[in-house]
Amino acid sequence: MVTYKEFNRALLIASLIGVGGLSGGCSAIDRLSAIGERPALSSIDNPTTQPGYKPVQMPMPTPQPASYSPNSLWRTGSRAFFKDQRAAQVGDILTVTVNITDKANIANETQRSRTNKEDSGTTAFLGSQWLSGKLAASLPGRTLTADSTSSSDGKGTVARQEALTTNVAAVVTQTLPNGNLVVEGKQEIRVNYEVRELIVAGIVRPEDIQSDNTIDSSKIAQARIAYGGRGQISDVQQPRYGQQVLDVLLPF
Repeated sequence: MVTYKEFNRALLIASLIGVGGLSGGCSAIDRLSAIGERPALSSIDNPTTQPGYKPVQMPMPTPQPASYSPNSLWRTGSRAFFKDQRAAQVGDILTVTVNITDKANIANETQRSRTNKEDSGTTAFLGSQWLSGKLAASLPGRTLTADSTSSSDGKGTVARQEALTTNVAAVVTQTLPNGNLVVEGKQEIRVNYEVRELIVAGIVRPEDIQSDNTIDSSKIAQARIAYGGRGQISDVQQPRYGQQVLDVLLPF
């Protein structure tokens, strides 16, 4: 026989699963419609028209007037005698070499202890020395006695090792007043039923671009590098919607 408490618990779990199903309803419909089909690749769009695109605004130095040297074969600010083939304007393409090797080992330990004792009272009231019997016994002695002891011992260890080496072509989406370039690149690779995505964005200096029109990811300021995927394998690795809802709402 089901008790009232068990019935309420089952009702709560069913409600949570229902909320998770509603939140992921559209996604589930899309997934059902794509059964047996390969993941679709995104269309090539203008990055400046994306919903999350925002022009970069950073502190800029005071513009300096251009100076020209008469009777000279060299143009002011030119890096070579002939036209520079490196990316310099909006729409130009350069290659970003993503080379990330991150390794960290951190260990922390904290110990703390404290002991407190409070004892206060009155040994004699005014005139209490002339009292006796029950009246003397009714007078308070120690009015407050408090003891407290606390201690804590915390330990933490972090061990992380990451490595990512690849290349991606990026497009110059904006030129800043001081000549720096805002670049953004996205690469999608589909293997069977899994799509791997690589996104690179940030600010680069024209002087850091190599002669072969490449730049290392370590020289990109405000770098945003994302590497992930979507498809059947990534879907299996994710917990179900109901489990995610319970992880958020359940306090234990």
